[in-house]
Amino acid sequence: MLGAALVGSAAILFLASGSGLVALAFGLAAGVLLGGVLMLDRMRSAPSSETASAADWSVTVTAIEREGEAIAITDRANRMVCANAFFLESFGANAAPPALPFGRAGQEAVTLLARTAWRDGTATIEAIESEDETQWHIMAIRAGRGDDHLVWRLVPMVRSRGADLGSLDLSGPFGKMLSRAGIETAITTADGVIRAVSAGFAERAAGDERATMVGQDFVSFLRSDERDRIFFAREGRGGTPQTLVDIPLVDPEERVTAAGPDEATSLMLMIDSGVGIGSGWDGASHAGVAQLDALLAQLPLGLAMTDRDGRFLFGNEAFLRSVAREGRGLPQFPTDLVVREDKAALSDAVRRHGRGPATSGDVAVRLVDSPDEPVSLGLAGVRGLGEAAVLLSLADTSQENQLRRQVAQATKMQAVGQLAGGVAHDFNNVLTAIIGTCDLMLLRHIPGDSDYDDIQQIRANSNRAAALTRQLLAFSRQQTLRPEIIQLPDVVSEVSPLIKRLLGEKITYYVQHDRNLGPVRADPQQMEQVIMNLAVNARDAIQGNGGPSRGNGQGRISLFTRSLQAKQVIQLGSEVLPAADYTVLIVQDTGGGIPTHVLPKLFEPFFTTKEQGKGTGLGLSTAYGIVKQSGGFIFADNILNKSGQPTGARFTVYFPVHRGEMPKKREAAPLVSSDWSAGGKVLLVEDEDMVRAVAERALARAGYEVTGCANGEEGLAAITEGTARFDIVVSDVVMPGMDGPAMVRAIRARLPEMPVLFMSGYAEEQLRRDIDIPDMHFIAKPFSVASIGDKVGAVLREARISQGARSEPTDA
Repeated sequence: MLGAALVGSAAILFLASGSGLVALAFGLAAGVLLGGVLMLDRMRSAPSSETASAADWSVTVTAIEREGEAIAITDRANRMVCANAFFLESFGANAAPPALPFGRAGQEAVTLLARTAWRDGTATIEAIESEDETQWHIMAIRAGRGDDHLVWRLVPMVRSRGADLGSLDLSGPFGKMLSRAGIETAITTADGVIRAVSAGFAERAAGDERATMVGQDFVSFLRSDERDRIFFAREGRGGTPQTLVDIPLVDPEERVTAAGPDEATSLMLMIDSGVGIGSGWDGASHAGVAQLDALLAQLPLGLAMTDRDGRFLFGNEAFLRSVAREGRGLPQFPTDLVVREDKAALSDAVRRHGRGPATSGDVAVRLVDSPDEPVSLGLAGVRGLGEAAVLLSLADTSQENQLRRQVAQATKMQAVGQLAGGVAHDFNNVLTAIIGTCDLMLLRHIPGDSDYDDIQQIRANSNRAAALTRQLLAFSRQQTLRPEIIQLPDVVSEVSPLIKRLLGEKITYYVQHDRNLGPVRADPQQMEQVIMNLAVNARDAIQGNGGPSRGNGQGRISLFTRSLQAKQVIQLGSEVLPAADYTVLIVQDTGGGIPTHVLPKLFEPFFTTKEQGKGTGLGLSTAYGIVKQSGGFIFADNILNKSGQPTGARFTVYFPVHRGEMPKKREAAPLVSSDWSAGGKVLLVEDEDMVRAVAERALARAGYEVTGCANGEEGLAAITEGTARFDIVVSDVVMPGMDGPAMVRAIRARLPEMPVLFMSGYAEEQLRRDIDIPDMHFIAKPFSVASIGDKVGAVLREARISQGARSEPTDA
C-alpha cells in the first residue's frame, strides 16, 4: 500500500511539473525515508535474545517439574542454568552439580560422574549418601543443540517397608538371650557389610564384647575347613563348628525400585553345633553329666567342670588331690581354691571361657594350700551339654617353674655381667692414668724421699683396684684366660699353703685326691682363685661371720678331687650336666649348711649375707663365672645328717676331662726392648685425655717420637693427610665416632704392613673374637710406664723381623 501511494505521488508530481527528473528524485527520497521508518519499527517490535532466552528456560523449568525427583541443568562451566523445585528444596540454589553436599568422597564420585557424562553422553551412580544420610540415585545426560549442557536427575532411595527390622537392638536382652543359648547374631546388608552385632558375637569374633564392628565385612570373621565346616576365624579349628542361618529382613517384592542393594538387610544366626531342642539343663542332661563325671574320674589328670556362671559341677579324684581337697569335696566356686590376689584373674578367665568360645587357655594361680608355688590351671570352653560349661585341668608344673627360674637367673647373670664388663673397662682407664702417673713420679724420686712412700702406697692401692676389675671381668666371663692342660691336684697343692694361713689354727684343713684323675683344660691362676674363694666362703661359714651358714669358729674344711665316668653322670639323672667324663672338685665344710631361701641366690652378683663392710658379694659369683667360662659346672647343696638336718655346705665343681695330646706348658716370651726406640715414630690414638697424656710421656721417655690424637678420625687424617711416616699405630679400641678397629682397617687399606698395637680395658679374648684384623697386638689396661714402652719395642722388633723375612730373595 505504501509503495502504491509512493508511485501515485511521483506520477502526480511528473504531470504537474512536466519534469521526469524531479519526479524520480522525489520517488527515491520518499523510498529511502519510508525504508528507514519501516526498519526502525521492526527493530522496536522485535524481542531481544535475552528476553527470548529467558522465556525459553522458563518453559524448560515448567517441563522438568516432577515430584520426588530432583532435576538440574548445568553448562560446561558447571554453572547451574535451571533446576526444579525439588532440587532447590533438597540442595538449595547455591549447590550446583557436581558441588553437592555429599562429603569429600561423594563429591569426588559426582565429579567423576560429570566427566564421564561429558565424554560418553551419559553416566550413573546407583547409590550415594548425602550429609543428611539420604541415599540418592544419580544420572547425568549430555543435551542441548551443541551438547553443551548436562541434565542431572537425582532420585532419593526409598527405604523398603521392612527396613526397620534392621534396627533390632542385638546388644540388648534379645542378643544376650540368644548368646546364652549358643546362638550369636549379626545384621548385615545384602553386600555382607555388618550393621549390628550382639555382644557375644563381638567377643567371639574380635575378642572384645564392646568392639565396634559396623561397616566391616561379615565373612572376614569366619573361616572354613576342607569339610566346609564354618568356624570363627579367631577361634580357628579349635573352636566349635557353626551353622550359619541367613534370615532376610526385607521382602524383595516389597522393595521400591529406586532402593539400592544396601537396603536389603539380613539377620545372620551363628549356631554352635550341639545346640538344639532337648539340650537344656533337664534331667537327661544331668544324667549325661553324671556319666561324664564317671568317665573323667578314671583319668589320672585332674579335671573339673563348672557351669557358665562359674559354679563347680563336679571334679575327679585327681583334681581333688591336686588342690588338697580329698575328703572335703569341692567348694562352690574355683576362686575359693586360690589366694586372694589371684581370685580376680581366675574369675575373669572362667567367665570368658564360659561365655561361649570353645577355645582353651591356661592361667597361673597360687593355691591356698601351697601359696609359694604357682600352678598352671587349664581352662577350656565346651559345648554339647546344654548350658555352656568350662573344663578345668590341673597339672604339676614344678619342673617347668624350676626351668623358668633357671632361665631368668641366667638372663639376669648375663645382663649384670655386661654391666660389670663395662664398669671394668671404664675403671681400667682411670687406673691406667693413676698407675702411669705414679710410675712417672717414681722416676723423679728415690727411696727415702718424703713422697716416695706415699706414691708407692697409691700405686699399691691402684694395683689392688686392678685386681678387683679382674674379678669383675671374671664374673662377667670376659677375663683373659690362658688355658693350659693341667691336673687339679697340682693346682690344689700350689694354693694349699695360702689356704692354711687363711684358715687359722681352729679350722682343720683336709685334702684327699682320687686316683686316675683325667686332665682338664683351664687357666691355673683362675683355678687357684676359684679354690681360694670357695675356701674363704667355707671359713666364714664356720666362723659365723655373717656367711650363708652359721658356725662356732671350730670346724673342718675338706677338699676332694674325684673322677666321674659318663655312665655315672647318667645315673645322677641331672638335666643340666651332660653325659661325659669329668674331674670333680668338692669343697665342703661343717658350718651348719645354707638356708633354703639363700640357695637360689647364692651365685648372684653382689648378693651377700655378711655384714656391711665384710663382703662384696663377688666371691662366689666370680667363681661361677670362671668355672662357666672354662666349660665347667658348679653346684651348691647341703650335707644332711640322718635326721635330715643340714650339718654343712658342699660346693661341687665339674670340669670335663680333656681328650687328646698333652701339650707342653707354654713359657711366656720375655719382652725384649727394641733398637727402634732411638727414632721410631708412634701414632697414639686415645680418647681419654689422662690416659693419652701418660702414654705419650711414657713412650717419649723410651725414646719414641709420639703424635697424639683424640679420636679415630684424627688418627686417620694424620696418616692420610700428614707428611710424617709412622712406624706403628697404638690405639684404643672403644672410642666415640670412629673406633680403633675401623680406623685401623682404613689405615691398612693404604699401608697393609703397618704394625698395630691395641690397648683396652676389655678382655683380649673377647676383642680378638670381635675384631677380625690380622697381625694385631694387644696390651691390657691398666699398664705401667715400663710395660707399654717394652710392648711397643717388642711389636716393632717382630714387625722388622717379619718384613726382613719377606724381603729375602728365594731360589728360582
